[in-house]
Amino acid sequence: MNYLAINSYRFNHWSKNQLIEWGVADKYIDNLTLIIDCALLLIISIIVDLIARKLIMRVVAYYVKRSKNDWDDVFYEKRVFLGLAHIIPALIIDFSAEFILIDYPDLENFISKIIILYVIVIIMLVVDRIIKALNHIALSRAYFEGKPVSSFFQLFSIVNYIFGTVLLLSQIIGKSPLAFLGAFGAGAAIFLLVFRDTILGLVASIQVSVNDMVRINDWITMEKYGADGDVIEINLTTVKVRNWDKTITTIPTYALVSDSFKNWRGMTSVGVRRIKRSLLIDVRSIQFADEELLKSLSKVEFIREYIADRQKEIDEYNRLNQIDKSTKVNGRNLTNLGIFRKYATEYIRKHPQVADHETMMVRQLQPTENGLPLEIYCFSSSIEWVTYESIMSDIFDHLLSAIGQFELNLFQSPSGTDLLTMASNLSISPSLSETK
Repeated sequence: MNYLAINSYRFNHWSKNQLIEWGVADKYIDNLTLIIDCALLLIISIIVDLIARKLIMRVVAYYVKRSKNDWDDVFYEKRVFLGLAHIIPALIIDFSAEFILIDYPDLENFISKIIILYVIVIIMLVVDRIIKALNHIALSRAYFEGKPVSSFFQLFSIVNYIFGTVLLLSQIIGKSPLAFLGAFGAGAAIFLLVFRDTILGLVASIQVSVNDMVRINDWITMEKYGADGDVIEINLTTVKVRNWDKTITTIPTYALVSDSFKNWRGMTSVGVRRIKRSLLIDVRSIQFADEELLKSLSKVEFIREYIADRQKEIDEYNRLNQIDKSTKVNGRNLTNLGIFRKYATEYIRKHPQVADHETMMVRQLQPTENGLPLEIYCFSSSIEWVTYESIMSDIFDHLLSAIGQFELNLFQSPSGTDLLTMASNLSISPSLSETK
């Protein structure tokens, strides 16, 4: 650098003497000399910058290709080394300006300050590229899989830019960075107001990470924000969810802490998915099972033994207690609904795609104006959406088809066809009834 500076000083005097030999007026010589020297220095700096970038990238590329590590490949792709090359021409200008501008101390100080600001900006951008490279490396590691590491690297990036901005302002104002940071204390309220979402997001990101509440690729449901799908990104201020209709929902990160949401990760880790759906039984079709129905249902494989054992137990109870069976309501009896519940239970228990190690049952819920809900509760052995829906449909296809064998009816609100059938049975013309 000293060599360049001395040559710049020599070139300054050479250009001045050359202008005198050319017969340029004395009042223009100093200004023309300054312009020529600055222009040539700028051109040299640009050329050095181009050479430095080409040379550094070739050297770096040479070693990166032969390295067994993958982190240097990421640094190369994120152009970390390329950013460092921009500092070299700035240093050349800074050292040479001392001799070229020896007669212009104010201009020299101004150029030196510009160079310092330029170097700070370059270093700030290089650090930002390093942070992005480290973020990329962390996301590719199995240890950090699903963890919101991007939030922490975004925090580092914000700190980098804040620190760089403080250094820039301190250079411009001419005060110590510590004094400048002290001035920030007075404006803390404004700072908190401006960066409210960022601060809330930072706190939420730490809580989400520490408590392992959400990971990348988790399926979450958050009705308040219309989110129902896989988490594709977690950063400092937002969480992006790709819904099943392929739309993207953006949720504030702090909403994961302040609001309620459902994470389906437990289902994924266990490998089963719950089936919980009801059949609405028409209560008017529920009745005691007569001998004819019992004889018919005794041929059904799943409940043959159940009916025989249960009927034997009931008959023995009624005999010992001398129950008068001339009236069906007396004593104990089998019902068509009870037999159907047992059949449905055995059917799902022996279904090859129902997880037999998880809870399974068929239960009655509170009767409603729409009938008696008979809920099927079990878990499919597959969590894949299409397969899960197919398993559940197969189960209910069968049960809906079989329920008639038990002399049970499903509740269904009357439709237009039902009303026309009723009118026909009553021998009332629909057109006549409309006229009336």
